[in-house]
Amino acid sequence: MNKLLIETRLFEGKVKEDDSGRTIVKGILQRAGAENQNGRIYPMEILQREAKKYETLIKERRALGELDHPDSSVINLKNVSHNVREIHWDNDDLVGTVEILPTPSGNILKELLKAGILLGISSRGMGSVEPLSGGKVQVGEDFELIGWDFVSNPSTHGAFMTPMNESVNKQIQEQGEVCNEWCKSQDMMREIITELN
Repeated sequence: MNKLLIETRLFEGKVKEDDSGRTIVKGILQRAGAENQNGRIYPMEILQREAKKYETLIKERRALGELDHPDSSVINLKNVSHNVREIHWDNDDLVGTVEILPTPSGNILKELLKAGILLGISSRGMGSVEPLSGGKVQVGEDFELIGWDFVSNPSTHGAFMTPMNESVNKQIQEQGEVCNEWCKSQDMMREIITELN
C-alpha cells in the first residue's frame, strides 16, 4: 500500500536577498543512502530519478511547498510559502535553492528565518517502504516525490537551512498512532486508486 512519506532534515544553509528583494535560502534538501530519524533510507537511484522529474516543475516555476506538512498529497495553494528554484547533487546530498514567496505563509517563514529560527526542510512523497534489518525501512521503487515543506522538527540529520528538512511527528501518523477520520479516508481512497491502476 502506498503511503504519504515524509522525510525531514534541518536546513542548514544561507539566507540572502536576490536582486528583486526576494528572500532566498540554500542548503541540503535530502540525503541519499542515509538513515533518517524515522529509520527510513532513500536509495540514491530513487532520489536521482525523482529529482530529475522534479526539475520539470522547477523550470515551470511550479515547485511549490508549504509551511508545515499537510495531511494530504496535494499542495494547497493557500498555504504555499516557497518555490524551489534549483536543485543539484553534492555527493549524497541533494542541495537546493529556495525562494520564499510573499504569501501569508511565506511571510511567516521569512520572519522566522530572519529571526534566526532553525527550521527543517521536509520532503513529501507517495510510495511504499520495504523492511530492512534493525527496524529500518527503505523507500520502494514506487516512490513519487511531491516536494519539500518547511517544518519545525526534521527527521533527516543535518537538514537545517541556515535557516530548512522531513518531520518526525509524521512518522507517528503513518504508523497509525495518531490519525483522524480524514486520514483514514484518504488511506482508503489511495488503496482503491492503487488497485484500479
